[in-house]
Order: sequence, then structure tokens, then C-alpha cells
Amino acid sequence: MRAITYSKYGPPEVLGVREVDQPEPKDDEVLIRVHAAEATKADCEMRSFKFAVKWFWLPLRLAVGVFRPRRQVLGGYFSGEVESVGRSVTRLSVGDRIFGSAGIRMGAYGEYLVLPQCACVADKPDNLSHAEAAAVPLGGLNAVHFMRRAGIQPGESVLINGAGGSIGAHAVQIAKSLGAEVTAVDSGIKQDFMRRLGADHCIDYTKEKFTGSGRRYDVIFDMVPGSSYSASIRALNPGGRYLCGNPRLSVMLRSVLTTRFSNKTASFAFARETREELLALKEMIEAGKIQAIVDRVYSMEGAAEAHRRVETEDRIGAIVIDIGGSEIPA
Repeated sequence: MRAITYSKYGPPEVLGVREVDQPEPKDDEVLIRVHAAEATKADCEMRSFKFAVKWFWLPLRLAVGVFRPRRQVLGGYFSGEVESVGRSVTRLSVGDRIFGSAGIRMGAYGEYLVLPQCACVADKPDNLSHAEAAAVPLGGLNAVHFMRRAGIQPGESVLINGAGGSIGAHAVQIAKSLGAEVTAVDSGIKQDFMRRLGADHCIDYTKEKFTGSGRRYDVIFDMVPGSSYSASIRALNPGGRYLCGNPRLSVMLRSVLTTRFSNKTASFAFARETREELLALKEMIEAGKIQAIVDRVYSMEGAAEAHRRVETEDRIGAIVIDIGGSEIPA
């Protein structure tokens, strides 16, 4: 089968398309024909081995390969079709059109992917193409996780820092669906986009800091690793909740103290990526509460350019790689 691979850490140019062995499913696994995969910030970080959050660098390097990557096919989020199933598989059937997460196995940059039947996958929403469906699980699963932890009530004020990214954009939509007044923070080029998603207010971080406006919020969801933790906590109302999606080690430690010794709470719990959350996303999409957001679709041969587009942060929506040649618009 064809796959986008890399054999050394480095810039986008280390990616290339080559023939690799097609995986074979075990008794409790399914073989998936991948139609589309999202090119994510995490894929770019794994490819280059440069991370915004530094504390897990050494253990991760030991786990994935000290000198070169052990798993040479990236891709954690996808949409596709079940090609075959192992003899003990009961939850999925040949021909099922599914989307979801490959988790730490990765491999969605290849034409075929093997996952256990217990993986975080679900039937693809009927109103989405495969390219659109592939753009949902990363941002959607994380946004569902954090917005549920926030316990948002109708009428509460919610600020989302990094609202133009995949996770932030889904969080804007979910917070609005829960009845919140949403303030979105990102660069000025994304303001029209964020308003289309439902944001009531937009702040261009290149011109002002949201922590300096004097406004207070019931919930702050922060996806920006370099944010000021103390200023963010001060920007909360009494009883406010701060949720960090990219925590530094210092934030993880300080959040415990904030929750224990103040009238505010801080949380950094990572998304579990469960099938139940994916099904909740599917329902919201089919009900029109959430829309998939695709910036561009690239061919497999354009994977390096796709990664460059992700790294520029100029994109408005997800970058998707068409695996197989059927999802690129004419």
C-alpha cells in the first residue's frame, strides 16, 4: 500500500510517499481503508520533534525513537471505510463508513489502517464528506472534553484563547450551543471566521491582551502554551474555571494550589478520546450545532506542503490529506 512516511526527524521535506506493507488485522481488529486524514500540529511536532510544551521531551523521545522514529507513518485522525474484520469483531462490519482517532498507534497517513474494535471510532455523520469528517475528531473530542469539564451554564461568559485553532474553533461552537456568551482570542485574520462560528466578541492578540481589558469571565479555556497563568486567573470571576489544553509543568503545579486555596478552579486534565464523546459529536454535527471546518485538502504527494500550512498558523480550519485521490475538490 502507499503511505506518507518519514525515516528521520526534520522539516516537512522529510515526508515522502512510498510503498509499505499493508497491515493485517488480528482477531479483535478491523482493517480500515482510509479516505482522509487530518494533518495536525501534533503530527508536525512528532515529525520535527519540536514541542511547544517541553516537559515530556525526554520520555517521549525514548518512547518513539531516540535517533529516528520507530513508527514512520503519522496520522491520528481520519475518516474511512471498514475493509475487513477479525473473526471476533462484533461492533463493526465490512462497509461501515467511520471516522475517529487512531490514538498512539497513528498510521492514518497510509491507505490502510488497523485498529482494535474498541478504538475511538463511530459511524461517519451522514452530512459530511470524508474530508470534512477527518477534520472533526481532534478538535471536536478535545473541545467536548474541556467544555464538559467547564460545566458551562446558559448565560455564562466564556473566553477561548486560541479560538482559531482546531480545538478552539470546536470549543467556540460547543460553548455557544450551551448558551454561553463567547469571547474568541486569536489573530486578526481569523476574526471573521470566529464570528461565523458564533463568537460574540473577538480579540486580536497581536493588538491587545485579553488579560488587560479589565473584563472578567466565568470560564477561560486556554490553548496557548505561553499564556500568563496568573493574569488568566485574575481575569476570572469568583467561582470561575480555568482550563488549560497545553499545560507547562509550572501550570500543572500551580493549578492544584489555585483550586485548593482560592475560590477559583484550574484544570489541565487531558482528553480521553472516548467513543461516547465521538457519538456526542456526531449528534451535534447531524443536528447542525457544529460544522466541520476545512481550510484545504492536499494530495498525499502534497503532505510536506500540508505540514508547512499547519505550521504557519495562517490556516482557517483543518488541513486534510486526501488518502486515495477521491476527496480533493475538482
